[in-house]
Amino acid sequence: MRGTALFLCPAALCYAAQAAMKTSEILLVDFDVEMDGTRRTLERIPENDPQWKPNPKSMPIGRLALHVATLPDFLTQILTTDELNLANHKFPDLAFQSAAHLLSELERSSKEAKGHLRAASDQDLQKNWRLSWGDKAIAEGPRMLLYRSMFLNHLVHHRAQLGVYLRLLGIPVPGLYGPSADEPFTP
Repeated sequence: MRGTALFLCPAALCYAAQAAMKTSEILLVDFDVEMDGTRRTLERIPENDPQWKPNPKSMPIGRLALHVATLPDFLTQILTTDELNLANHKFPDLAFQSAAHLLSELERSSKEAKGHLRAASDQDLQKNWRLSWGDKAIAEGPRMLLYRSMFLNHLVHHRAQLGVYLRLLGIPVPGLYGPSADEPFTP
């Protein structure tokens, strides 16, 4: 299974390697693993009914998949601006076009975000960033913390939703952090 070797690093060796790394280099390890898992999930999104959703309160699969594919744009915002006020922000159109479009959007958005993350100094990542709606703060803190809470956890959350959608549609779910029922470990 791809990515498994990352989890087999002895703790002492991993910590020693991290001690000599810039913060951005550590964050890039997670970034690359999650982008691979995201790509593997998006490759399975069916094109035949992008409006399908498991519940009337749920987001349609095509819209959710495009949101996941473009979430690295949010990381770019975190890394290149001081704040984002959602009251003044024009949200992107999340109209599903095709599976190929999902993958191209993920490639585009992740490449740009990764470039900004790679270039970020420790000092850049310690600067505060703010997400607000008008005068109301939604999140505020060091960019390196918001990388994890507002971008990475957000991505994993929505990608997990897509995993449930795939299961309900009878489409094989990728094993992302270990085996899945559809991708068991093989000796």
